[in-house]
Amino acid sequence: MVPPTVSTPAPFAVAAAAGEHLEPFIGKGADGRRRLDLHVPGIHCAGCIRKVEGAVRALPGVAAARVNFTTRRLSAEWRPDTPGNDQVAAEILAAVEGAGFEARPFAASDAAAGAADPASRRLLKSMAVAGFAAMNIMLLSVSVWSGATGATRDLFHLISGGIAIPAIAYAGQPFFASAWKALRRGHTNMDVPISIGVILATLLSVYETLTSGPHAYFDAATMLLFFLLVGRYLDSLMRDRARAGVATLLKQSARGALVRNPDGGSEYRPIEAIAPGMQVLVAAGERIPVDGTVLEGHSAIDRSLVTGESLPEPVAPGGALLAGTLNLDAPLLLKTTRVGEDSFLGQVVRLMETAEQGRARYTRIADRAARLYAPAVHLAALFTAIGWMLAGAGLHQAVVIAVAVLIITCPCALGLAVPAVQVRAASVLMQRGLLVKDGSALERLAIVDTVVLDKTGTLTLGRPQLVGELPLVAEDAGLALGLAQHSRHPLSRALVAAAATATPARIDAVREIPGLGLEGEWRGETVRLGRPDWVGAAATSDDRHLELAFRRGDRPATRIRFDDPLRPDAAAAIGRLQAHGLQIRILSGDRAEAVAAAAQALRIDEWAARQSPKDKLDSIYALAASGRKILVVGDGLNDAPMLAAGTASMAPSTASDAGQTAADLLFLGDSLLALPQALDTARAAGRHIRQNFALAILYNLLAVPVAVAGLVTPLIAAVAMSCSSILVVGNALRLKKPR
Repeated sequence: MVPPTVSTPAPFAVAAAAGEHLEPFIGKGADGRRRLDLHVPGIHCAGCIRKVEGAVRALPGVAAARVNFTTRRLSAEWRPDTPGNDQVAAEILAAVEGAGFEARPFAASDAAAGAADPASRRLLKSMAVAGFAAMNIMLLSVSVWSGATGATRDLFHLISGGIAIPAIAYAGQPFFASAWKALRRGHTNMDVPISIGVILATLLSVYETLTSGPHAYFDAATMLLFFLLVGRYLDSLMRDRARAGVATLLKQSARGALVRNPDGGSEYRPIEAIAPGMQVLVAAGERIPVDGTVLEGHSAIDRSLVTGESLPEPVAPGGALLAGTLNLDAPLLLKTTRVGEDSFLGQVVRLMETAEQGRARYTRIADRAARLYAPAVHLAALFTAIGWMLAGAGLHQAVVIAVAVLIITCPCALGLAVPAVQVRAASVLMQRGLLVKDGSALERLAIVDTVVLDKTGTLTLGRPQLVGELPLVAEDAGLALGLAQHSRHPLSRALVAAAATATPARIDAVREIPGLGLEGEWRGETVRLGRPDWVGAAATSDDRHLELAFRRGDRPATRIRFDDPLRPDAAAAIGRLQAHGLQIRILSGDRAEAVAAAAQALRIDEWAARQSPKDKLDSIYALAASGRKILVVGDGLNDAPMLAAGTASMAPSTASDAGQTAADLLFLGDSLLALPQALDTARAAGRHIRQNFALAILYNLLAVPVAVAGLVTPLIAAVAMSCSSILVVGNALRLKKPR
């Protein structure tokens, strides 16, 4: 467990104690309840979540308390009949602080803040200080080990202490602060034996130095801290990569919009100052800032972040628009219907936060081991000291042996067992074009039994390509190319790529009609390229393909068909996943005909089309409720909630920002073979982690009896502990690249 280390003052603590100034932050929850959202920046793991939620749920009247790990948001709800809303809110804030965590009312800027945890930078600085001190003290200790005695030995001990004491005081703070908070709340954690061992070794070394004793253990204490900080930093580094999903999504949302006033003028207003019923102007190329209805204008809207559909859709007065979609062609005037957290984008953020709560409750292997390890170490050291004193040893000798036990059992190997393998696995996957953002995802990926995939941009490339040969004669191909070059529509760009060998004709008076297509004049004839019904093409029953139509003058229109091809090796990748015994499903926002064609080509029996983000999330919840462990693979904003809800998740590097940041892993190439490769590596990493735990346990079984028997000094214990850490790292490096 990475402890909370936040030391910034809580500006609302006094107000909470007095039950004042919290009413503005109280909102509406489910079923008419009142809700208070708090930012709790000290939450770092599943154990922290359990403590915070447990403390709040124990309050009278509180109906629900949920923590989102990504945004560190605590949402607490209480029944509306509970007397004193302000007082309940104050009690909730006080309960959080009573559990050892500082809190303040939640603001959107808290979620949109940088994903990097300041604690990681603090750990890196501590590791550097401990490493510098350990190296220099080891150099000084060489003379002592070589036989230096008397004043020379005392001088080296004194210099070593001068380096070690300030270094330990600085580098040990992450462990000391965590241990103190745990003890102050009446329980223990893995940092308690670490802190006791380091402090006792330091105090014993100071005593030996001041009394001209033959042994000092400053080198052991600093070396112990260095190895512990290496493991803690690697673990924190992997966690940092997993925290940016909702933050990036919130950064995509508009901070404000241009509002038309009743007098006909316009002014820019922040999004918080826009209310339903206001009229908002959206220029071409801008994202829609609010949910609304079109009052004026015709344009084409890119809804790919919402539906996954790559083809823009036309919009006219009366059409409904969702926040986060992109206005492509022409200005629009909207009447606002929903804004902020009530908008589509706000609902997606809330869905993602809700979905991630289930994943945050996943208890990592290291966290489970820590619950048992700390009490065992405490008891071993305590009984050792008591046993030696009962056997007639003096206090000094009993303390030295107890310190040796604490050092030799310090969880360096245990702390490195997981992050060393995760970093090695991330490295070998990176060499295969896979970026691991969250180390714990490898543990979750290893246990999946179901794969849920989006279609557009995931199973397919998301880039339309011409079906067959271009069905135009050379002259018409040049005319169509001449028109297509004036548009950035995805199908126009695909046509330009397909007709690269044709010579574009010079078209006069070209104009783009939003949502319909392009029109121009050539040698007195009107030429059109665009939607088949607008161009005048005959109706067809083919719903599987994306289509443009070209028409020259009064001649019959020609349909040009495009397809979104499957990714290379898609069939092979799905076959390998099915060979692993995994169930495969497709959940897509695309048209049923296109989804059915992809499912048939890949021999996937279970699929669903026209799925909204909530539909997809509900499907993931239903699968999870049936006991399935789900790998979710998607790319768009509409996939972000289900990516957050899956046991593990992957996205292509071409995914939207929301898709990339919600996913645990990214694959950088076009091939879907990244999926089975990631699964193979995750399962191999799981085996190596279990081997590391076995090595750590075996080391303790062999080393503890020797230390308890008084056969090792604290220095030898530190060397043995370091050797166990090196053994664990060496085993992690045995992890091979996926085929």
